[in-house]
Amino acid sequence: MEFKTLPGGDRIPVLGLGTWQVGGGMSADHANDKQEIEGIRTAVELGYTHIDTAEIYGGGHAEELVRLGINGFSRTNLFITSKVWSANLGYRATLQALEGSLRRLDTPYLDMYLIHWPNHKIPLEETFAALNELVEQGKVRHVGVSNFDKEQLAQAMTLSKTPLSTNQVHYSLLFREPEQNGVLRFCRDNNILLTAYRPLERGAVLAHPVVREIAGKHGVTPAQVALKWLIDKPNVLTIAKAVSESHLKDNMAALSVQFSEEDVARLDSLAQ
Repeated sequence: MEFKTLPGGDRIPVLGLGTWQVGGGMSADHANDKQEIEGIRTAVELGYTHIDTAEIYGGGHAEELVRLGINGFSRTNLFITSKVWSANLGYRATLQALEGSLRRLDTPYLDMYLIHWPNHKIPLEETFAALNELVEQGKVRHVGVSNFDKEQLAQAMTLSKTPLSTNQVHYSLLFREPEQNGVLRFCRDNNILLTAYRPLERGAVLAHPVVREIAGKHGVTPAQVALKWLIDKPNVLTIAKAVSESHLKDNMAALSVQFSEEDVARLDSLAQ
């Protein structure tokens, strides 16, 4: 695994295991529990130590499955991120949401806790009063946000007593909004890591002819091209969901892909 550095010096794996739709969508679905627990366990065995989840995923069931999947592994070797849902951003609700996540994950702390989506009806001051308190209590090690624009990021920076660690946003070879709206530049200028979700665009990236051509040139898969393009960017890391051992191994192998300058130029121009 490769790492990038968080504000303050701690390291975070550049490739994380996403868990959206593990254990259900917005409510619990137990149909694939055994497969998904084994998938998480296999991921950790293969070296995925960064696991990204949220209280809303599967109505909390994703966190329960993560707990079962990581059972028996050293907690100190794992980097676990969860998120507080937009409806729970009030001061007391944020504190209660964190306790719920800790209980479902069976862990005394989170390595990273994110605001999942901004909520203009709840003052951000309330949320950060709770987040700052949780950091002081040692229940959260790093604070971040998700789906924030530049203005919201700037406000969050002023309210957080510790350096804002990440902004998790939709970003991929085929979706360049963070480049266009200035969020990527803002993160780089302010030493905030950008965590890209939906890096494969639910498979759309894999069918793109340029991605497939470059993958064929290097003898790798289109998924590896898409993931490595993100990982190679300064201040960017990514999370991808995978359950099967073959997909987990395929994604991990993205770390060894080497692009030429021409490859990078062609990939950079895809969404223009």
